[in-house]
Amino acid sequence: MSYLLRLVLPDLPGALGAVATALGRVGIDIVSLAVVERSAAGAVDDLVVQLPPGGLADSALTAAHSVPGVRVESLRPYLADGAGVSDDLDLVDALTDRAGEAGAVLADLVAGVFHADWAMLLAYAGPGDVRIQEASVGAPNLGTGDYASPRRAIEPVPWLPLAEARVIDPAEGGLPARWAERGMELAAAPVGCPELVILVGRPGGPGFRSSEVARLAHLAGIAASLSRRPAR
Repeated sequence: MSYLLRLVLPDLPGALGAVATALGRVGIDIVSLAVVERSAAGAVDDLVVQLPPGGLADSALTAAHSVPGVRVESLRPYLADGAGVSDDLDLVDALTDRAGEAGAVLADLVAGVFHADWAMLLAYAGPGDVRIQEASVGAPNLGTGDYASPRRAIEPVPWLPLAEARVIDPAEGGLPARWAERGMELAAAPVGCPELVILVGRPGGPGFRSSEVARLAHLAGIAASLSRRPAR
């Protein structure tokens, strides 16, 4: 089974290599690596790791913590391993190839870029009326049972319209109360205007860092620009 392991690494030569060695000793393979943030204090990296048959997630924690100065920020099952795109440039390529469907492509693929589980494109149609324009595979069903097209969200979403990209707290309203209990981490960004927003979810974390929110805003802006580009 694959897990998403977020590490805070010290600014020391060989720190990541030491983690890889420690994981390898207990039979854990690193499937992919993404740098989330770098600073003078060190780095935040996301590792997708594969446990050996019968392996326990605690072994990844123990191995990572055996390296001096390394802190585990989050460890959770990662079911989307190998699906969709895995970095910003791949997503931009996909958006460019299907510029006329940029909103749908963004909703379908952006979760993979952020090691998230799902994404959805929400449209604010008016007070108390939010529509689910697009949703990725695995996105939770927030729609009503009526015949509205696109589907209408069950509850009003008080944080829409959204002026700028930011982390969303499930307690802000409009989303299932159980999400807060499950540790659902959310980030959202406007796609060209405050009334059209991409929402990305990671159940169980890790939380979205400021660098990730900035990247989400950038990708949403690219999608918006491409969707407005005249067809040739």
